[in-house]
Amino acid sequence: MKQDLRPIEMLFYRGVRYCLAAVFLWSGITKLLDPVSFGVLIDAYGLIPKTWVMPVAILISSLEVIAGAGLILDIHGSLAILTGMMILFIAILSYGIHMGLDIDCGCFGPQDPEAKAFHGLRTALYRDIVLMAGVLYLYTWRYYRSVRPDRFRKYFTRFTIQKESFK
Repeated sequence: MKQDLRPIEMLFYRGVRYCLAAVFLWSGITKLLDPVSFGVLIDAYGLIPKTWVMPVAILISSLEVIAGAGLILDIHGSLAILTGMMILFIAILSYGIHMGLDIDCGCFGPQDPEAKAFHGLRTALYRDIVLMAGVLYLYTWRYYRSVRPDRFRKYFTRFTIQKESFK
């Protein structure tokens, strides 16, 4: 019976992984398309100096895209980047709620339908907690199944030329 569950378990693992990757790719790409609007949202929190707003906006958006693509390819380190970003996002949203800020979270860029519908941070915090549960599931699954993601250099070793081929 345990053998029958393995394909279903693997399918569920990949489904969670692909869903998380899609969320981060969508989020990162929409913010990269309009970094100025995302910078305005970051500045509304008042956590960093104004001179850092645009570099941070581009860096966060780029990291989301890179980590999302890495999660699709199951590259080592991409889940760790997503985990760090989720912890950062949860901390910032918690700070915003604590301070009583009534601003858009900035999670999916300027065209975020959630921002128009709710315009609050609590919904974004709950969503991030659910996404964090998905991240924890992936870590747990990898640990108990002894699955190790691919190393990034694996994708480049096929294209490198060995020294012995020229002898």
